[in-house]
Amino acid sequence: MNRTEQIVLMATYNQWMNRKVYDAAATLPDADLHLDRRAFFGSILGTLNHLALGDTVWLKRFAEHPAGFAALAPLASIAVPGDLKQLAFADLGELAARRTWLDQLIIDWTNTLCGSDLDQRLYYHNMRGAAADKPFFSLLVHFFNHQTHHRGQVTTLLSQAGVDVGVTDLLALID
Repeated sequence: MNRTEQIVLMATYNQWMNRKVYDAAATLPDADLHLDRRAFFGSILGTLNHLALGDTVWLKRFAEHPAGFAALAPLASIAVPGDLKQLAFADLGELAARRTWLDQLIIDWTNTLCGSDLDQRLYYHNMRGAAADKPFFSLLVHFFNHQTHHRGQVTTLLSQAGVDVGVTDLLALID
């Protein structure tokens, strides 16, 4: 498997897992989704919001790549979140709609990547405004690792609330 195929696999895994997590979360009452469970972002809903906001920040940065990815053009109308801890979507249904849109955007975009795109560096500004310059492929690895990390927290919070997400291993998607 080459690097672009690996990135597409990670995008597919991301979409698959998000569907499972959101389906599981939808079985809980709204109060349980908002309950502060002492996680990094408080609640299940807070953690899911963080993931959607973080993905938006990174995707908007990726849209600035020298390749000018046309698949990321729809992000132009979305504002950069000012705070990754904000509860931008207080309703799970609205958040799920944004998540579904983001995941399809990620799938469509990653299917356009080529090896030379991955070899470039990306210049961007972090949330504090400091300039950064990093290898693009490494940033993509971070992007998907960040999602996996926080989804792991959500699956734990769901489990503690009595909801089983089911199989979560990437291995389930590998031939």
